[in-house]
Amino acid sequence: MRGGSQGVRDAVLRCTKPGGYEEAGGRMGGAKRVRTQSVVAGEWTFTADLSGPEDGDLVLLLHGFPQTRHTWRAELSTLAEAGLRACAPDQRGYSPGARPAGVDAYRVELLVGDVLAMADALGRERFHLVGHDWGGHLAWVTAATHPDRVRTLSVISRPHPAAFAAAMRSDPDQPSRSGHHRSFLRPEATDELLADGAARLRGMFARAGVPRRDAETYLATLGDRDALDAAVNWYRAVGRSGLQAPDIPAVTMPVLYVWGNRDQSVGRLAAEGTREYVDAPFEFVEVPGVGHFVTDEAPGVFPPLLDGHLRAFS
Repeated sequence: MRGGSQGVRDAVLRCTKPGGYEEAGGRMGGAKRVRTQSVVAGEWTFTADLSGPEDGDLVLLLHGFPQTRHTWRAELSTLAEAGLRACAPDQRGYSPGARPAGVDAYRVELLVGDVLAMADALGRERFHLVGHDWGGHLAWVTAATHPDRVRTLSVISRPHPAAFAAAMRSDPDQPSRSGHHRSFLRPEATDELLADGAARLRGMFARAGVPRRDAETYLATLGDRDALDAAVNWYRAVGRSGLQAPDIPAVTMPVLYVWGNRDQSVGRLAAEGTREYVDAPFEFVEVPGVGHFVTDEAPGVFPPLLDGHLRAFS
C-alpha cells in the first residue's frame, strides 16, 4: 500500500522568534566535536566531517548541488549531542580523492554504491540516511533499492523520484522550475558557471537566500573547475543510468520529508505527491517562507526535526 496510512503526521513549522528561526536549539557548541578526515570507501577516498561517538548508530548525510558537506554543519552538532555517529562526506566528484573522469562515472547506481561503501567503511550494516537536493535523490534511490541497509530516511526538498517524475508531467510549473537540469547538460555549462569570478554561481546562491559566508565556503570547493565539472556530471549522467526516476519503487522505512514552501526548484504537487511512495510512517513538514536551501536559509529548522525523527524510530 502506498502512502503510509498509519503513523502519518503532517505539520507546518512556524517561525520560532520574530527575527527568524532559532539556531539548532542553542546547541551549536557541539561543533567542537566535528572532525574532518578521510573515509576510504571502495576505490575512492572521501573527505568527510564526522561527529559523535564511534560506537553510536550511524547517520550518513548527503549534500546536494551546488553545496558540500558544509551544509550539514548544524546537524552534525545536534547528532553528536544525541550520541549518534554522523558522517557528512563531500560526495563523488566533490572530494579530490573521489573524482573519476567521464560522465558515465556519475551514474546514480555508482553513487548508490558509494553510499553503501561508506557505511561499510565505517563498520555499519544498517544506518540512518539523510539527504538534500541531489543527495536527497540519491537517498531515496538507496533506500528504495537497499531497504535492508537503511533504518530511517530523512530528506529535504527533493521529492521521491517517481513523485518528481509525475509532477514533471502533470504540474505545468515544474518543468520551468527544473530548467537548470537541462542547461547543465551542455558541455559549456561548467565554464559558464565559473565565468567572471563564478558570477552565475554567486548569483544562484544570492537569489536563493544562501548567506554570503556559506556561499564562499561552497565556492572554496566548487570554484575549482575539475570539481565543478564533476558535480555537473551528476546531471549529465541521468539519462545514462539504469535507475530511472519513474521506476524507483516506494520506500518501506520511516520517512521525514521537509519542504520549504518557497522552494524555487520543487513545487507543491511534487512535494505532496511524495506520500504516495512511502509504505511506512511518513511525516511531511512544510516550512513557511523558506526556499530550497533550508539548512542555509534557516539553519535552526532541520536539526530538531531530524533529532525527533531518529529518536522516534531508533
